[in-house]
Amino acid sequence: MDKRFYVTTPIYYVNAEPHIGHAYTTILADFLKRHYRLLGYDAYFLTGTDEHGDKIVKAASEAGAKPREYADRISALFRDTWKRMGLEFDDFIRTTEERHRTAVQSVLQRVYDAGDIYFASYGGHYCFGCERFFTEKDMVDGKCPDHNTPLEYIEESNYFFRMSKYQAWLAEYIKANPDFIRPERYRNEVLAMLDGETLEDLCISRPKTRLKWGITLPFDDKFVTYVWFDALINYISAIGYPEDDRFKRYWPVVNHLIAKDIVKPHGIFWPTMLKAAGIEPFLHLNVHGYWNMEDAKMSKSLGNVVRPLDLIDRFGNDQIRYFFLREMNFGADARFSEEAIINRVNYDLANDLGNLVKRTFDMVKKFFDGKIPARDPGETAGLDAISAKYSEALSAYTGQVDAFQFSTGIERLWEFVRLLNRYIDERKPWLLAREKRTAELSSVMRNLLESIAGLAVVLSPILNRTAPVILSALGLPAESGLDAVSSLDALTPDTALGEMGVLYPRMEKEKQVVEQKPKAAEKNAAGPNAGEGLIDISEFARVDIRVAKILEAAPVEGSEKLLELRVDSGLDTRTIIAGLAPHYTPESLVGKKILLVANLKPAVLFKRTSHGMLLAAKKDKKDRPVLIELSDNIPVGARLS
Repeated sequence: MDKRFYVTTPIYYVNAEPHIGHAYTTILADFLKRHYRLLGYDAYFLTGTDEHGDKIVKAASEAGAKPREYADRISALFRDTWKRMGLEFDDFIRTTEERHRTAVQSVLQRVYDAGDIYFASYGGHYCFGCERFFTEKDMVDGKCPDHNTPLEYIEESNYFFRMSKYQAWLAEYIKANPDFIRPERYRNEVLAMLDGETLEDLCISRPKTRLKWGITLPFDDKFVTYVWFDALINYISAIGYPEDDRFKRYWPVVNHLIAKDIVKPHGIFWPTMLKAAGIEPFLHLNVHGYWNMEDAKMSKSLGNVVRPLDLIDRFGNDQIRYFFLREMNFGADARFSEEAIINRVNYDLANDLGNLVKRTFDMVKKFFDGKIPARDPGETAGLDAISAKYSEALSAYTGQVDAFQFSTGIERLWEFVRLLNRYIDERKPWLLAREKRTAELSSVMRNLLESIAGLAVVLSPILNRTAPVILSALGLPAESGLDAVSSLDALTPDTALGEMGVLYPRMEKEKQVVEQKPKAAEKNAAGPNAGEGLIDISEFARVDIRVAKILEAAPVEGSEKLLELRVDSGLDTRTIIAGLAPHYTPESLVGKKILLVANLKPAVLFKRTSHGMLLAAKKDKKDRPVLIELSDNIPVGARLS
């Protein structure tokens, strides 16, 4: 079978404008398309908008518009937002399109003809926000559990899908296909629903006397179809179900991306609908968590509702793509704040990757007049070891992406980025130039440039704006593929390096204006026994002291006092510059568990950026500092409290 990949986002409901939850899922789909296309796959990416139902009628009415006018405006806003963010979707489906209506009616007719749709009267508690009926056990104090609003009791006749008929089949199918729903926690969640209760049949219609804004049932023109039996079918209507070649080509390899709030419709409704219609189930349902907002820490410029384009304007396109993909462990919730974004930009992009590229380019300009040097045939300067590490990092990264563990995969690449920074420090090109060891210097710089080219290609699905800039500066096509850089021998000697400027400027958090008390008031507030230099508990609580483990230690070139340490903070792996060289050998520090001030502003020492401070103790300035060491039974990342 040739290599194919089909990725879908949920189709976004047009009762509100795009927000960061929409942006994350769509960026993720765009990344996956680019990634698999880079690997030689025929990759197809679908997104779109869901435009029928009670909520749209209500939102349109509140906006003083007709449903169609309102849906046109909000759908266009989604499409324009994704285009301005550079997202390369292959199709944008709208549920108001004729091609979608035709496919929905075809599926409905097939299921009806098979005897799995019936007409019955039903009374139940209805939430207009969710557009669904709730059973007594689903309600919370008589309210909708999602909206916390009172439910309205409605009794009417509708059409129902015999979903209960497929309960046993679906449970067995999920057990027989462990990666059908992933990560595992959501597979288990769906199985718990199937094993713990009897599925009710699904109400799939609304009478036109109550709702006209929908797709008419093909077997009864007095009713429109219910939102899920309309919306979910977009995944096949967009690729030409049932006869189009795209349906036959892409449906067998489909990967749905959704947030965890719509697991039940996608994990239960959708596969049973497909089974009833005689369509093979989807390949994978991939479920991500929520972004938990830290509103109090967000900049006022972003507001309470964070719009995707505001994020791009504030932080940069690639910076936001990288943050989303690196920060969230797929399947779990993640923290969203200005501070979290800035930390990723400064530590990973500016300090690690940006610094690597700038240092290398600056040295080539200084030592080789800005032209790519040739390797000396007799001097490899550790090329075999670098090539092996590059291949190892690429293999680990692609394996993690295949498993939808994007953050872990990117970390494997960043280990190679950090290795290259250490390679510079260990090989000391400035010293090779001073000693006129030209053959070794040429090979060292060529190894670095080739490795940067390889990284730029591999990272291009993430850093889709800056990676082409790096490649162009190296004299390579912006659309270079993996084959071109697989052997780290893609560059042409004597090619003049292009200008790039600063790839990732360091960022500062926007300052909050704090009302200052008069000094007299401060003194009175402190009380008559207050001493000089006292702080209150809220100030101390701001200091983030964590247990960290020293992974590597090396002297800082040119300094008799400083050591460069790589430490695992439990949050990340970071560089610390510490004045311990007169008192500790590098070897004696590796493996120690120490206390780290994790939220200290980065500081530059000897052209190296230190991301935190280790805690040590001494009686006075003349004493030897003694690191505060911790027991092995205290986990890395534990916070001092």
